[in-house]
Amino acid sequence: MIELEGVPELIDPVMVAAFEGWNDAGDAASGAVAHLDREWKGEVFAALDAEDYYDFQVNRPTVWLDNGVRKITWPTTRLSVVRIGGAKPRDLVLVRGIEPSMRWRSFCNEILGFAHELGVEMVVIMGALLGDTPHTRPVPVSGVTSDADLARTMDLEETKYEGPTGIVGILQEACTHAGVPAVSLWAAVPHYVSQPPNPKATLALLNRLEDLIDIRIPLGELPEDARAWQLGVDQLAAEDSEVAEYVQTLEEARDTADLPEASGDAIAREFERYLRRRDPAAGPETATDPGSYFRDLSGGRAQPKPKQDDAADPGDASGPDGTADGEGESEGESGGGGDAPGA
Repeated sequence: MIELEGVPELIDPVMVAAFEGWNDAGDAASGAVAHLDREWKGEVFAALDAEDYYDFQVNRPTVWLDNGVRKITWPTTRLSVVRIGGAKPRDLVLVRGIEPSMRWRSFCNEILGFAHELGVEMVVIMGALLGDTPHTRPVPVSGVTSDADLARTMDLEETKYEGPTGIVGILQEACTHAGVPAVSLWAAVPHYVSQPPNPKATLALLNRLEDLIDIRIPLGELPEDARAWQLGVDQLAAEDSEVAEYVQTLEEARDTADLPEASGDAIAREFERYLRRRDPAAGPETATDPGSYFRDLSGGRAQPKPKQDDAADPGDASGPDGTADGEGESEGESGGGGDAPGA
């Protein structure tokens, strides 16, 4: 039995989760939950026991100094609560951590125990995959669920995927079997520029979350960060004719695929989303230095890369490059062009 002390009674709570590793290309998903935690000043109320779920030779603890006292931070998964104010306040339970190394069923059961104790109405799990999508176009975000009724009522895709999966897929299925409504949001990250961070993909996930659960998220400097990121990638691509040609090929393929969507109804839906996201009280956003993104990207020069097939080795995104190679085809069921999984 999980007993939570110091956590107030929550209002229409939704659990939002993301995990670093295989499901987190460009750190886009974990970056989205971190943004929510930072903007709404979430306070951690629980952490899973690191000894139960992590291999410390894979995800090592870190040592740091606190006023001269040495302390250790263990790799784990932490939960925090944030309250969204306004005319219709509601709470988000934020789950952020690293994909566990072992005991995934126990891990999911523990997360679901918290969800049950807190009265969570729905679980939204964010992920990011590598795909054949150009950095110059809007980031495709797919919403998928295993619940046929939820797919119909929330305009989501019902997943039909079969094959290797990560903790995002396992947690979604655990929620479904436990009778908890669960949705996964997947952002497609260009495979030729997979180094984290990717603020453009993070922004796309947050925008889709807004639409899904009808909330307003303060974006802060994230839109400007996304523009600076794209400018940095533009400049890197311009320095290599092969990359520039490859990006142009992806653009043409994406634009051709999107033509049927350029209808009056589709344009109207996008305009409605734009109006919902506008904040009349918001002041001008603060620009950031694009140079920071040049430094992040210069360490690994973008190179053209053929489309990966479903049998590719997914690798381990917990390494220095932070990529999520392989999850694109496995969990998102997309070749990277942004088609909704399971379509």
